Amino acid sequence: MDLRFFEIYRSGEYLFMLLQGAMFSILLTVSAAILGFLMALALSGVRFAGVPYLRNIATGYVEFIRNTPLIVQLFFVAFGLPLLLGYQWPFWAHALLALVLNFSAYFSEILRAGYGTVGAGQSEAASALGLSKLLIFFKIVLPQAVAKMYPSLASQFIFLFLTTGVIAEIGVNDLTQAGKFIDSRTFRTFEVYFTLTVIYIAISLSFKLGLAVLQKRLFAWQVAR
Repeated sequence: MDLRFFEIYRSGEYLFMLLQGAMFSILLTVSAAILGFLMALALSGVRFAGVPYLRNIATGYVEFIRNTPLIVQLFFVAFGLPLLLGYQWPFWAHALLALVLNFSAYFSEILRAGYGTVGAGQSEAASALGLSKLLIFFKIVLPQAVAKMYPSLASQFIFLFLTTGVIAEIGVNDLTQAGKFIDSRTFRTFEVYFTLTVIYIAISLSFKLGLAVLQKRLFAWQVAR
């Protein structure tokens, strides 16, 4: 094979595009994860508390998101919602919203499963001591659930980062879009996408390492067991 990686590496413009795209993908993923986690707390909390009607709505939302492809959600958010609601955002904002909705559903389901691992006796004991349901949830149930389900949350975070390449389909200048642009100029498809693969792997491993360090700091009491 006649491999010409130098056609990518010798161009400062291409290297800058890859760097810029990688940084954008990282920032977008982290932002979506934080917002999605906060939304997941609300969704899972409503389902855990068994609030009438709201529980059914939250359950239906989670099932809808988890049973439709991310790219379909992305197109609906980017092209469907603006037509229905009469607004227009930059495409990166549409991508962020789609990722937040996606993250929230998967995180919510993981958290809901985590609540089931916390013994009912702890909640009953706290209730006997006079603690409110809200305080029991945030002080006793939630910390233990997050600690126990942290590996699943971290894995889902990395998985969703790897799927963010679909946002290039609506023209967002992420890492995959940078690769598509370089490929269209150099016609070195294998070299370009091999380079993208290496970058995605490097970022994913960095995320994995960073999340492992964060776990030890936040949940040292759980890791030590």
